[in-house]
This record gives sequence, structure tokens and C-alpha cells, in this order.
Amino acid sequence: MKRGLVWLAAILGSLVVLVFIAAFFLDEPLRRRTEAKINAALKGYTVRIEKLDFHPIGFSLDLENSVITQDANPEPAVAEIPNLTASVNWRALLSGHVVADFEINNPKLFLNFKQSQNEIKDKTPIKERGWQDAVQAIYPLKINELVITGGELTYVDQGQYRPLELTNVNVTAYNIRNVISQEGEYPSEVYIDGTVFKNGKIVLQGNADFLAEPHIAIKAEIQANQIELDYFRPITERYNFSVRRGVLSTTGTIEYAKNKKILSVPTLNVQNLLADYVHTKPATSPTKELSKKADKVIREHSNEPTLELDVNDVNISDSELGIVNKASEPQYRLFVTGAQVKIQNLSNQGEEGTATITASGRFMNSGKTRLVARLRPKGKSPNFDLQLAIDQSELKALNPLLRAYVGADVVAGQFSFYSEIAVRDGSINGYVKPLFKDVDVYDPKQDRKKGIFTKLYEGILGGLSWILENRPREEIATTTKISGNLSDPQTSVTDIILGLVQNAFFRAILPGLEREIEVGGRKGR
Repeated sequence: MKRGLVWLAAILGSLVVLVFIAAFFLDEPLRRRTEAKINAALKGYTVRIEKLDFHPIGFSLDLENSVITQDANPEPAVAEIPNLTASVNWRALLSGHVVADFEINNPKLFLNFKQSQNEIKDKTPIKERGWQDAVQAIYPLKINELVITGGELTYVDQGQYRPLELTNVNVTAYNIRNVISQEGEYPSEVYIDGTVFKNGKIVLQGNADFLAEPHIAIKAEIQANQIELDYFRPITERYNFSVRRGVLSTTGTIEYAKNKKILSVPTLNVQNLLADYVHTKPATSPTKELSKKADKVIREHSNEPTLELDVNDVNISDSELGIVNKASEPQYRLFVTGAQVKIQNLSNQGEEGTATITASGRFMNSGKTRLVARLRPKGKSPNFDLQLAIDQSELKALNPLLRAYVGADVVAGQFSFYSEIAVRDGSINGYVKPLFKDVDVYDPKQDRKKGIFTKLYEGILGGLSWILENRPREEIATTTKISGNLSDPQTSVTDIILGLVQNAFFRAILPGLEREIEVGGRKGR
């Protein structure tokens, strides 16, 4: 009996040794075959595998130092994966399901501007790019559990911008193939966390349906803390927004499925924001161009039944917000410093009720500014109230704008502005009232280098302001009433507000008195 057991053990040991020897010699042919099958499945990308280790006990394999390159832009590689382990999910096997576990350690994904543009231009749907077949070529069983540890993602844009970096990314997804019976639409648990731009943190935790068509469906909670917004500058500037400073923190829930897209944000906080809208087209005004872009977005998504956007509480604090006109000569920038903005109950769905916006700050770093707006999204046309007050802003700070639109500047003076606007069922009523106080247009010392005609023009403007001063208060004041029907009842709130800014500010305020000033046949614009 003992001798038989010894012989049996020897035979089994020899078989194990032979299996390992066979596996050793099988590794390289299997590597070549796996690499060839992956590349045959992929479109536009190429994979290189440095080493493959097959483990006959457990039927698992390791891919070491795999590199993925984009065929159109092979340098640099878009992905480096030091280690990928695929194995049988033994727990699922006990319940009669033959599926796999994938574990990926320290992957590095990289994308630059040229590579991203090539990906965007490719009209082939992602599901037809061959990625699923490529994964199937690595291991014959379908993935049921996925674990990624220590991942990195880097995007590099054009110019001297800092790269967008996500580091220490960890991903876990269980029950991908829905092998464990669960109730509900999202059977798979998903967890993702990582570091954003060195100081920020992001966490996504929820459930998904990886088998949903035509794309993965997910429902999860999101937390983002201390996200530095200036990293997004290369992207935002392509849409004429320059974000040079700011930190964002928020919490929310997201649900993304075939016929349901919901983003609910209980709180969103932005601190120390420095942002401008930059106008560069000489054919249109800055506000008109911004209005067109905002109007397009609002029209596309307002009251869309499959898209719900609800933002309960937005707080923007200690910020500077402005608009820059690079199409004028000279260029000018209008801005508010110390901006405190609070937005409540903002939604793209009319039944959610009235949204309120309150804001305060200092116009051109001097004039105390207050804004209150109430938006009522119900009905076919916009319904809202808007009140704006600017008190005693230094007029000299507007000199670049005055030079661009009036052809003159001032050496002293104060500017105030008051307006109340109400829009109801396609009609608009309200007023704008600019006030100018202690205006001094011409200063011989400051203007000694200017030409004789410029001095004469500024002198005439100074004389006109003196004639129109409201004695004894020494103010120039005029009120422009606004009333009538909207030409297009479907006009968006943003379009109306920015249109009012364009007409009220540039027509009523400049060159100063609700009417255009004509000087020697020259007309102020």
C-alpha cells in the first residue's frame, strides 16, 4: 500500500513538472497568438505584449508590459499596462457560471491633442472598434469582476498648458455579467476613486448594468472636492471662456441610461473663481455672440423629457467675473470683483418651479453691485424678473470702453446704473437708468500728447455733460423705458437678458445720455 502511494505521488509530481515545463514552452507561442488576435480585432490601434505567463494550476495568465499605440499618432503610446492578470472566477463557477476575473495594476493612459482629435473624427462607433473582441482574445471567458489599482490618466493639450492628470485611480466592478441574481435595473456594484490635479479628490459609487444596450447604464453618487478649475483652461478657451483660477467642490447623483439621463446636484461650491467670456469676432457684439451660444444650449435641453438637470444650491464666492472684447479697438474688459453669487432651484424642467439668482460685488472694482433674478420656466415663453443696481463706480475705469465706442476718455467721474425688467408671456416691461456724476472729460496735463482734434472732441463732450448736468446734484441722469412684445415668443431667458445688456448698456449709457451724440457729423456708436 505504501509503495503504491509513493508511486502514485511520484507519477502525479512528474505530471505536474511536465505541465509546468510544457507551460513554459507554451508561453511564447501563446503570447504571439494572443497579440495577433488582439491586433486583428482592433481598428486604429496596435497592441504589443512583452511577456505572457500561463499558470496551468488555476488556469490564469499574466500579460506583462503591454503597450497600446494609436496607428495615426503612434508616439507617445496611449497606454502602458505593467501587469494584467486574468483568471477563472471560482465563486461564480460554483453557481454554474463560467466567467473571468481581470486585475490590472498601475496602468498609465495618455492622450494628447492630436490623438484626441483623431479619435473624435473617427466615425466608427466605439462598440465596433473591436475592444470587446480584443479582451476576449486575451482570455476566452467573459469578464465578471474587474479591479484596477494605481491607475494614471493624463491629457496634454496644445500650448503651454498644464496637463490634466488623474492619479491613484482605483476601480472595482462586480457582477458585470449579472451571474448573481439581484433585483433592480443596475445589478453590478461599481466604485471609482482617484486624485484630480494633485489636490482634488473624486469618488463615484453606485451600480451599473454593463449588458444594457446600446451602451452601459449607470446610477451612482458622485463627490468631487477641491478640483482646480484652471486646469480646464485649454478646453474652456476653445469655447471662448477663459478660466484662470477657481476651486470646485460638489456632490450629486447621476443616472445614465438609454431613455433616462438625470443629473441632480444638491450643492455646488466654487471659490476664488477668475473667469472671462472672451469675444473675438468683429462682426458681432460680445453679448450677442454669447447669447447665441447660450440660447442654442438652452433650446436643445429645455424641458427635454429624457434629460433632467436639477441644481439645488450653487454658491460662487470671492470671485472675479468679466467679459473681454478683443474685437474692439482698443480692447476692453468689463468685470465684477468680490463676486458672491447664489443660484437656487435651477432646473431644465418647467414643473420644478421658480429659480432664484442673487449676486453682489463691485463693478470695475469700485461700484457696489447687486443683482436679483427670478426665473419661472413654465409656459411656452420666458417669464422672469430682473433687478440690477450699480452704485458709484469709478468712470475712469471704463476708459478703454469709452475709447472704443465714443473715441474719448475721462479723467474723473462716477457712474451708477439701475434697472428693473419683467418679462411675462411674450411681453417685456421695465427701465434702465444710468447716472453720471462729476464727469471731467478733458485734462490738459493728461491729454497734452493727444492730437488737436481728439482734444477738441473731448472738450465738446465735456461741454455737453456740463449742459446736461442735473443741478444742484451735479448728476447726468436719464431713464430709458423698455416695453413691448418680444419678436420671438420662443426666445430664451439668456437671449433676452444679454440682448438687454447689449441695447441698454451700449445704447442708453454710451456715449452717456440715452441718445446717440452727434458731434460734427460724427456719430457715437
